[in-house]
Amino acid sequence: MRTIRLTLMAAAAIAATTVSSFSIASDSSVPYPNGYRDWHHVKSMVINPGHGLYDSFGGIHHLYANKAALRGYKTGKWPDGSVIVFDLLDASTADHAVTEGARKVVGVMHRDARKYISTGGWGYEGFKGDSMTDRAVGGNAASACYECHTAQKESGFVFSKLRP
Repeated sequence: MRTIRLTLMAAAAIAATTVSSFSIASDSSVPYPNGYRDWHHVKSMVINPGHGLYDSFGGIHHLYANKAALRGYKTGKWPDGSVIVFDLLDASTADHAVTEGARKVVGVMHRDARKYISTGGWGYEGFKGDSMTDRAVGGNAASACYECHTAQKESGFVFSKLRP
């Protein structure tokens, strides 16, 4: 009787783990990149009025890469687990200086070739302002991000280059 009870408990534990793993694997949302400002700084740039992307991406951009993405920048081969962060802030100009204003969005590219197969192996998300949960992209990754990134297919769908 004890053997049957232990077997049933083990089966229940395996079933619960399998269901939990399936739920995680089927979740296509891109996680917030905690601690990204401690990652490798790839580059910074400013998009000013008059630029074609100003309406969507005007301001100061800082790009960060985790260790896996840094290998991708160096080799051109992006391993699963690569994460690139596009930190977009308002730009304020005063006294002949440009300074950072409020955060507009934290854009994230997360590499998982199987999970994000329909968008070139990358998951895309934008977290509004300073929020770690308020999503700007959600289920619109294909039209909001991937359509433009297809122009960079030869570089793994990544626009930025590592600053020497």
